[in-house]
Amino acid sequence: MLYLMHEARNLMLAPVRMAAEATKMACENPLHPFSYMPNRSAISAGCEMFERTTRTYAKPAFDLPAPERVVWEKPFCRVLAFGDDTTKPKMLLVAPMSGHYATLLRGTVAAFVDTHQLFITDWTNAREVPLSQGAFALSDYIDYCIEIFEALGPDLHVTAVCQPSVPVIAAIARMEEDGNPLAPLSATLIGGPIDTRHAPTAVNTMARDKGIRWFETNCIQRVPGAHPGAGRAVYPGFLQLIGFMSMNPERHAGSHWDMFDHLVQGDGDSAEKHRRFYDEYLAVMDLTAEFYLETVSKVFIDHSLPKGELMHHGRAIDLGAIRRCSLMAVEGEKDDITGIGQTRAVLDLATNLPGEKKTYHLQADAGHYGIFNGSRFRAEIVPKIVAFMEASTAGSHGHDVAAIVPWEARSDRFRIGHPHPLRVEHPSSEHRWHAGLATHRGGRTAKSPGAEKRSVTERPARAS
Repeated sequence: MLYLMHEARNLMLAPVRMAAEATKMACENPLHPFSYMPNRSAISAGCEMFERTTRTYAKPAFDLPAPERVVWEKPFCRVLAFGDDTTKPKMLLVAPMSGHYATLLRGTVAAFVDTHQLFITDWTNAREVPLSQGAFALSDYIDYCIEIFEALGPDLHVTAVCQPSVPVIAAIARMEEDGNPLAPLSATLIGGPIDTRHAPTAVNTMARDKGIRWFETNCIQRVPGAHPGAGRAVYPGFLQLIGFMSMNPERHAGSHWDMFDHLVQGDGDSAEKHRRFYDEYLAVMDLTAEFYLETVSKVFIDHSLPKGELMHHGRAIDLGAIRRCSLMAVEGEKDDITGIGQTRAVLDLATNLPGEKKTYHLQADAGHYGIFNGSRFRAEIVPKIVAFMEASTAGSHGHDVAAIVPWEARSDRFRIGHPHPLRVEHPSSEHRWHAGLATHRGGRTAKSPGAEKRSVTERPARAS
């Protein structure tokens, strides 16, 4: 019902937004009488602010100099490559599936695109995926990661930003346990909630205090009939946006008031910076209910991964299985989303990985956003990640093949369209939001065929 009310509100405001846009154009047109009114600047600015604060923002574009192409695609995700095939080191950015689109990492992409053959996961808005495509839960996310790693081939470096750190490291552990030769060469985890028992933030304590049933009752809605994913249970993007902005309401209110002043004063450059930021920030996507609720439950409430209790198709994920993939953890000194120690925990959990394959970096004076974007990220963090990846490559035996693995050579268990029964770890009795879904991808086989103030960087962590 709440989703329907949101859609109805958008429809009712559409004519008012059109009128506001027309009024703004009139105030800025020297041929229209409105442009000669003494308060035309304030009227024009007010119209723009009204239109911007009531619209639904579309998915942004990367708009980078390098051309984009799709190299892998499934219903809930596609992988974009920037530029043509090259012999540069291969790097996959796993973008967060946490409400914003992958374009939130535009600056991260730009920092590596000239030096690496760069790929990024472009997650699909859940309301655009028909119910016939089945559900998408945390185990599906891990499956997608494994398939993408296989598709991009050997000698792959993976960087996970925030939320995907858990499924990415789980996928790597599963591949190493199965002896999969296409496991990534290195993995860099940036601000990831590996073990949220360390330095819990407001995000962590809210999950713990509310409990999973509160999130299921208050956050989950059904997609209305106007969208391809009609009937799918989701955590809507507009609810997520309310949550994002409620964490810093004074900051956002002040930012919008500043933009109004910039528009009235004719400060076009400052106003444009505001537009660019909020065009990105206010563009949000729906998440599948099963993925969102499982993430809250298993990552933030039960701490399943660090306890060795995270299940993937009936098997527990053991980070001790990681013996070859080099690991780097990056944290921010002032990160109020992922506290200090939450990402570094992965280095302690990978008990069988040699110490020289572990690296930790704590970025001084950096918040959550600053550890994957901005000038400090480019100047201080990027060089350390590049050096880490180079060291990982130098310390490996390497492979003769550097191209994307042909489709025919990939694992049979990851062919598109391969039917699977409902997974045993996602029974309908456990997840009521699965009700009404006729099929679910699952039933994988257990084995793979390949059976000083500015920054602080530690030496490779010792093996436990």
